[in-house]
Amino acid sequence: MADIREWRVEDPQFWETTGKGIANRNLWISIPSLLCGFAVWIYWSIITVQMLNAGFPFKPAELFTLAAIAGLTGATLRIPSSFFIRIAGGRNTIVFTTALLMIPALGTGIALQSKETPLWVFQLLAFLSGFGGGNFASSMSNISFFFPKRMQGLALGLNAGLGNAGVTTMQILVPLVMTFPLLGSFGGEPVTLVQASGSLIGKIPAGAPTYIQNAGFVWLFLLIPLAFIGWFGMNNLRTEEVSPHIGSPLGAISKIVGMLLIGFITAGVGLYLILPAPMGLGLPSWSKWLVLPGVIALTVFLLKLIPGEIKPNLQRQFLIFGNKHTWVMSVIYTMTFGSFIGYSAAFALAIKVIFGFSHIAGADGALTHATVNPNAPSALMYAWMGPFIGALIRPIGGWISDKVGGALVTQIITVVMIAAALGVAYYMSAAYQSATPEQYFMPFFLLFLTLFAASGIGNGSTFRTIAMVFPKEQAGPVLGWTSAVAAYGAFIIPQVFGEQINATTPEYALYGFAVFYFICLVLNGWYYLGPKAEFKNP
Repeated sequence: MADIREWRVEDPQFWETTGKGIANRNLWISIPSLLCGFAVWIYWSIITVQMLNAGFPFKPAELFTLAAIAGLTGATLRIPSSFFIRIAGGRNTIVFTTALLMIPALGTGIALQSKETPLWVFQLLAFLSGFGGGNFASSMSNISFFFPKRMQGLALGLNAGLGNAGVTTMQILVPLVMTFPLLGSFGGEPVTLVQASGSLIGKIPAGAPTYIQNAGFVWLFLLIPLAFIGWFGMNNLRTEEVSPHIGSPLGAISKIVGMLLIGFITAGVGLYLILPAPMGLGLPSWSKWLVLPGVIALTVFLLKLIPGEIKPNLQRQFLIFGNKHTWVMSVIYTMTFGSFIGYSAAFALAIKVIFGFSHIAGADGALTHATVNPNAPSALMYAWMGPFIGALIRPIGGWISDKVGGALVTQIITVVMIAAALGVAYYMSAAYQSATPEQYFMPFFLLFLTLFAASGIGNGSTFRTIAMVFPKEQAGPVLGWTSAVAAYGAFIIPQVFGEQINATTPEYALYGFAVFYFICLVLNGWYYLGPKAEFKNP
């Protein structure tokens, strides 16, 4: 039966005889579905590098906006996605939101078949890729109901950790499938590389064909069977505590569509204000720091206007906003997860732009940045390592925090992130002013891996702090809220990188992030480690 009306997982006998098998089946279908969500959300980080290699007629700053657009939309969609399970059911939600990923995947594959595709088409597809970012909130909420409390840590850790691995999976798989005709004649003709490319199998020279369209098409091989597996293998828990009034599958899907539309509308308004003409108003770059809070507030306000059972759920959730620690932890978690997902979105293209060109002074003394560097490292060969380390090390942060305290671990990794960011800025500046930037790549790369590792450990330590600081009835909503706010790092970091590279001062981006990390250091120390801390090293 797809709908389960009796669910007593805290009863050991029920768990062993009935609950365990059902819960594990739903978890192991949920994990690859969430992995695909992360992959489609962040795949612009790799696609844009190959678009440069293939000579698509766009500036680096324009390509950075693609990852930023997907980042902002995905973060915004996490807000309504937090409420899907109760109003639509777990099976209905996971199957439908996974199936929605086919739209940007198929569209991206078609658009990439031609260099004549206009920028606005790629921006629209990046906008739709936000589906994958929003799926995290509903997926985590769904799995939490299937397992007894004593096992939720492991279950949620597997779902989140292996789901995050979608970033690394994508960064390894996409460069590989670009090297051969995945769909044969049905996949279209390849485009020709104008610059050398790479993948785990080695360097690919300029003049070679690249099946860049496979970056979209490959996910259909997973998404189509996952939709069927989810429909026939997952369950709706139609109990009073979980999803009591979900109605028919069609009715449940209509609720999801309506709430997603609210997220898309508010994200679209924010992007229209921020993006340069002709796609938007092109407000000054500083305006994004006002626009993003406005997008969040508008999304919550519009959701609050929806009648029915959503309203009391939101009213209970709004209680967290009266707790100052909600706001403190939102800032600190943005430092950790926001950095992880933002650097994941920007790392590959930053390598390509900074080290892929020789920066030579012209006759007027001004630097030119259009000469291809024949000794450049391949962004596609190295970029996957950062997200891989960040995701792999995440559980270690939680384990260490259980031993010594979450705030102490957060404080240590914050110091590391400040130092690493300043180091990356130094080598980034040196490379951007050099005719041979590759000589600065290895220290830049190792320091960036340090940033990824520290942010991964911090993901675990901040989760520990939230669990200890908030009462049980608030800890869940706070985790959902902070994950939505932190996900805006997937917009902020690529956007700031693009702005500063366009201004020929990429190091300023890292200086700014280091200042933000210092603010987090002060907040964490004052509220959780200082002599007046309400919670001592939680």
